[in-house]
Amino acid sequence: MHYDVRLDESSQLEPKRPVRVEILLRPNRVLVTVLELLCPATKSEAGLKAYCAKRQAILHQKVHLVELDFLVGGQRMPLAEPLPEGDFALVSRADGRRYCEVFAWSIRRPLPTIPIPLKAPDADVHVDLQAVFRQTYERGRYWRSLNYSQAPFAPLADEDKTWAMEQARKK
Repeated sequence: MHYDVRLDESSQLEPKRPVRVEILLRPNRVLVTVLELLCPATKSEAGLKAYCAKRQAILHQKVHLVELDFLVGGQRMPLAEPLPEGDFALVSRADGRRYCEVFAWSIRRPLPTIPIPLKAPDADVHVDLQAVFRQTYERGRYWRSLNYSQAPFAPLADEDKTWAMEQARKK
């Protein structure tokens, strides 16, 4: 099968909004999978309420949902059971709504490879988040603009801040 990938253009215009990527099945461009990259506005009290309504609308469709939360602070997405500490990716398949796959990591571990579900009989596409992050970091030349001599401004636990500073000194 052939797929189109569409980036929600409103996310590009307003960077504080969640980024949404839609995977559409050709030729009719039927929505198959939604990837949501959560942002600070999503995790605020007002933003969380609005996002949860949007999330519910997606979950009531025969559409896969993948949520990526790389933000250390803010409110956590509500689930029946508490999410593990750290950042996470959540994969909710259209044919198994009672359960979802949760991929969690911390600042001290590499990002995981996660499955992106497609329409059966097509197999999942596996995305290596660490490779995506590394390539984005290098191509965006973030190493030029980040000051690694200062403590991270992210709301990290003291031991994680110390660890991060030790890693920066090794570079």
